[in-house]
Amino acid sequence: MFGSLPSKMPQQIAFLLVPNFSMIAFTSAVEPLRLANRVSGRELYRWHLYSPDGAPISASNGIQLTPEGAVDQIAGYETVVLCSGVDGHLFDDKAVFAALRRADRQGADIGALCTGSHILARANMLNGYRCTIHWENLASFSENFPEIETTSELFEIDRNRFTCSGGTAALDMMLNMISQQHGHELAAAVSEQFIHERIRDRHDHQRMALTARLGVRHPKLIQVIQLMEANLEEPLSRSQLADAAGLSSRQMERLFSKYLHRSPARYYVELRLNRARLLLLQTNMSVIDIALACGFVSVSAAGPLINAPVVRVTSIAFVDRARAIVAPIIRQASNIRIVTTVINLINSLACDALPIASAGPGQHDAVGPFPAFYE
Repeated sequence: MFGSLPSKMPQQIAFLLVPNFSMIAFTSAVEPLRLANRVSGRELYRWHLYSPDGAPISASNGIQLTPEGAVDQIAGYETVVLCSGVDGHLFDDKAVFAALRRADRQGADIGALCTGSHILARANMLNGYRCTIHWENLASFSENFPEIETTSELFEIDRNRFTCSGGTAALDMMLNMISQQHGHELAAAVSEQFIHERIRDRHDHQRMALTARLGVRHPKLIQVIQLMEANLEEPLSRSQLADAAGLSSRQMERLFSKYLHRSPARYYVELRLNRARLLLLQTNMSVIDIALACGFVSVSAAGPLINAPVVRVTSIAFVDRARAIVAPIIRQASNIRIVTTVINLINSLACDALPIASAGPGQHDAVGPFPAFYE
């Protein structure tokens, strides 16, 4: 089990890096091991780097690392840590999947950082296990793998599987491992070296508190936003939100206007669009399924999107994918209002910035957005 004392010292840990891995998650996992050795005055841990083919591999920030070998050399390690990052949900390497399963059969503790849970799931290595993943990937992971128990914890340890949400959460996961293996005093000393004011528990939140994230502290406004975030698939009405917070609809409108400079309806749509955009980018769900999963169950529900000016498109690849998905829907649709809704939904999803600031009538970036839908 992850966190148990190894059979021999120093504990040998294999880090398997895949393309565009998260450098901060990787270094947050390695550096506690280095400092544990230094602070204790003993070599408690030794780590080794591998890539799928043994070639130098780049992190998402462009920094390249040179591994010791290819993935087939992870056999025999008691602990294997898969490091992923950008586009982890697209990674599909049968040799990596086979090597991970082989290490599992040999009794290794196998874990993943950041989006690595996607890769373990695709390798069928999370069936029957509890796991976590970066908050930005939670919705898409749950849609892709509904049979896997997924949490929003900072990190999860379930027998011989350990998963981490990424970023600096890897630091806390490793500090917890050091504490279990060699005592809290050593883990605290390592944490102090990092100027890390406390060792977070796995139950700590991944995301900042709403008050810090939004820069507002009005309790009633925070309560309404929490309700919105908890009810994206089946949106609550304006009166339901206001009543739950003990406000009149007019009072709620004034709070949103004063602190967030937009109406409650607009803010709610933005939350749902953000989720829809992530699902479109990270899953193979159809646009209709994504619309339903984000509460756009009718033309009236998507009303704020109609005729919304598009600011800029994420990428040409994104445009091509959206066009390919939507084209057959449009060809088969008999209701022009449904067609209009789908078009405007995808136009909005394709934006880096949500459709708030106007680009001017008929003005769009060179990449798009979707005039071909009407052809």
